[in-house]
Amino acid sequence: MGKKVDILRTVDRETLIDLLRTHVEQNRALQAQVEALQKQVEKLERQLAKNSTNSSKPPSSDGLTKPKRKQKSQRKKGQRKTGGQPGHEGHMLKAVAVPDEIVRHRLDVCPQCEQDLSAIETQRLVKRQVFDIPPIQRQVREHQAEVKICPCCGETSRAQFPEAVKAPTQYGPNILAQAVYLNTYQLIPLARVREWFSDCIGQPVSEGTVQRAVAIFSDSIGSSLDEIYKQLTESGVVHLDETGFRVNGVLAWLHTVCTEVLSYYTVHVSRGDDAIMDAGVLPNCSGFAVHDGLVQYMGYEMVEHALCNAHHLRELQLFVDEFQAEWASGLQDLLREMKKASEDPDTSAALIAKLEQRYDTLVEAGLEVFPVLPRPPNHKGRFEQHPATNLLGRLRDNKAAVLAFLHHPDVPFDNNQAERDLRMMKVKQKISGGFRTWTGAEHFAAVRTYLMTARKHGVSMLKATHMALVGTPFIPDPALPE
Repeated sequence: MGKKVDILRTVDRETLIDLLRTHVEQNRALQAQVEALQKQVEKLERQLAKNSTNSSKPPSSDGLTKPKRKQKSQRKKGQRKTGGQPGHEGHMLKAVAVPDEIVRHRLDVCPQCEQDLSAIETQRLVKRQVFDIPPIQRQVREHQAEVKICPCCGETSRAQFPEAVKAPTQYGPNILAQAVYLNTYQLIPLARVREWFSDCIGQPVSEGTVQRAVAIFSDSIGSSLDEIYKQLTESGVVHLDETGFRVNGVLAWLHTVCTEVLSYYTVHVSRGDDAIMDAGVLPNCSGFAVHDGLVQYMGYEMVEHALCNAHHLRELQLFVDEFQAEWASGLQDLLREMKKASEDPDTSAALIAKLEQRYDTLVEAGLEVFPVLPRPPNHKGRFEQHPATNLLGRLRDNKAAVLAFLHHPDVPFDNNQAERDLRMMKVKQKISGGFRTWTGAEHFAAVRTYLMTARKHGVSMLKATHMALVGTPFIPDPALPE
């Protein structure tokens, strides 16, 4: 003990103060490091907690093992049993009045006593119809143009071939329509399209021929694409969304602008302003734009904005799962109640005002738990807030866009229309991985624009494809109500 006292006595006061200051600074640095690590751990835990039910992550990211906790659906379970409901007529294979072929099965011998019945009059016929497809056969039509020598002038002349017959051998519009349909609508890869032609009609079609058919088709639908673009800019409500995919190994974006009866796709290297301006639809719209809140969309002030509440319900679910937040579950229930009220034509203005007041109260209650943190002094750049704070701030600051469906009957509750229009793009990505060239991606976007719009108008895909290849593409009727 005496030795320790002697040692302390030998240390002067200033040195001791320096040592204490050093320890305090080290302690503060360690505390700051611990806080930073705690924030990082919390952030990673939130990322691990995200899945397709409480974020914008796709269901494919959930993996094969999906805990029951992650299987919560935003849809409330109904009271009806699965399957057909009482009063539902159902659908079945119905007999046709005039069959293509009749096969008569004669009864010439009695099966009981073997009496000859060939001369006995038939009392009635029991009919059964079998629906089938006849064998598909390749049909080769040879065009022969006569060549003659005029006895008057002596000149040799040849009869004119039809305008569409330009080569010694070529494929007709029906085969090309099938190739385009299989590759771009059914999303069958080139090699398997070739196999289909070989197996089904005995005529293997090269991959290059399929690609040329898509290119020819894309060039033939310009008038239809122009009309789709025009009608979209004049629509009162449009849906917007985008999804990433790869072109020649590089990340790109497929953008869509759509309605219930129109679809429009564009391909771009950018997700934001450049892509929106190049597509040209949103900058020329004047109605409502329904989307998921992408910052670049919000920058266009000539349109009214409506945010997707399906996204909000999923994002709120994360805080219900992780924090058992009453404000989050309350907002979920309130948004669903608002949706029901918006669908009731008898909903009064007084009820809407009460619903909005509850909305404000729940948002403020959430901000009391996750308040906006002040920016630290000398902090440069964007200051990161808690995800709950960001969500609540968006719900507060963009209240008019969040609740647009409550005041405007034509505005939907969510942006599911655009997500449905993009869904098959993800299927294409899973099948083929992406596109080899930008030209191929642009052709695909143009063809999908035409075919999806035709499908929404109830036109057969093969008919719409054939119409374009013979020079009379389908044009959407602007008089069709949305």
